[in-house]
Amino acid sequence: MKIAAIITRIIQQFIRDKRTLALLFLAPLLILILTWMVLDQEVENHAIAVVDVPDLLVEQIEGNHMEILETTTPHQDLEDGNIQAILTLEDQRLLLTVDNSQPNTEKALLMQLQRALSATNDSNVQLEVNNYYQAEVETTFDYVGPVLIGYFAFFFVFLVGGISFLREKSQGTMERLFATPIRSWEIIIGYLAGFGVFAMIQSIVVIIFSVYILAIPMQGSILLVMIITLLLALTALTLGMLLSTFAKNEFQMMQFIPIVIVPQAFFSGLFSLDNAPAWVEGIGRVMPIKYGASALTDVMIKENGFGEVSLDLFILLGFSSLFFILNLVTLIVYRK
Repeated sequence: MKIAAIITRIIQQFIRDKRTLALLFLAPLLILILTWMVLDQEVENHAIAVVDVPDLLVEQIEGNHMEILETTTPHQDLEDGNIQAILTLEDQRLLLTVDNSQPNTEKALLMQLQRALSATNDSNVQLEVNNYYQAEVETTFDYVGPVLIGYFAFFFVFLVGGISFLREKSQGTMERLFATPIRSWEIIIGYLAGFGVFAMIQSIVVIIFSVYILAIPMQGSILLVMIITLLLALTALTLGMLLSTFAKNEFQMMQFIPIVIVPQAFFSGLFSLDNAPAWVEGIGRVMPIKYGASALTDVMIKENGFGEVSLDLFILLGFSSLFFILNLVTLIVYRK
C-alpha cells in the first residue's frame, strides 16, 4: 500500500506538471523531426566552374553528382558559396581550386573528379588541388571549431543568464526593486550589463583557449571574433531573461533547452542544408546561432572583414533588440 501511494503521488505530480509531460513526450519528437528534416536529403550535387576543360571531361563530371556552373566570375562565386570549386586546365594539368572551409565537400569533390578522370582513359592528365583560403583546415574540428565557439557561448550564457534572472524574481529581489523609483528599462539594462561582464569574460576565455590551445584556424581579426561572440552572448542573455518569465524554478528553465538550444545546432552549420527543402532553410532564418556561426566561420577561416559579416551582425543586434523589447513588456506586466 505504501509503495502504491508513492506511485500514485508521482503519477499525479506528472499529470499536473504539463511542462514535464511536454518535455518527456513532445521534445524527443521535435528533435527527431528536426533530425529527419536536416539529414533526410538526397545525395549532394556539387557545383563547380570550369575554365578551358575539354568537353569530354565536362560530360563525365556532370554525370558524377556534380553540376557545371557557367560564370564569368568564378572566384567571386566561390567566395559567395555559389560553387564549391574551380577546375582549370593548364599544360595537361587539371588544377582544382576548392573551398577548403568545407573539408567534407573537398573530399567528395576529389573522389568524384578522380572517378571522372579514370573514365576518360587519359593517363596524361594530372590533377592538382589548391586551397582557396589560406587557413589550414585539415580536420573536421578545424571547420566546426568556429561554430562550436558560437554555439557554446550561446548555450551557457542562455542557461546561466536565465537561471540567474529567475532567482532574482524567486528570491524577492525583483519585488524590492519594484518598490523603488527605478524604471523597468533601467532594471533590464542593469541586469544585462551585470551579466554581460561575465559573458564578455567567458567569450574572451573561450576564444583564446580555442585559438591558442586547440589551434583552431584564425585568419581574420580576433577582435571581430570577440565582437561576434559578444553579440551572440547578448542575444542568448536577452532570450534567457525573456524565457525565465515563463518558468517558476530552475528545473523549468532547464526544460527550455531541448526546445530552444538543441534546435539551434541543426541550423548552425554543423549540418549541410544545401539540398534541404526551402521551408527547412526558412526555419533556420529565425535561429540566431545561424548568423553568429556563419560570421565566425567567415572571419576565422575565410579572413573576411567587418563589411562581409556586417549583415549577420546587424541581424544579431536585431534579435537582441527584439528580445529586449519583449523583456520590457513582460517586466511591466509582471510589475503591475
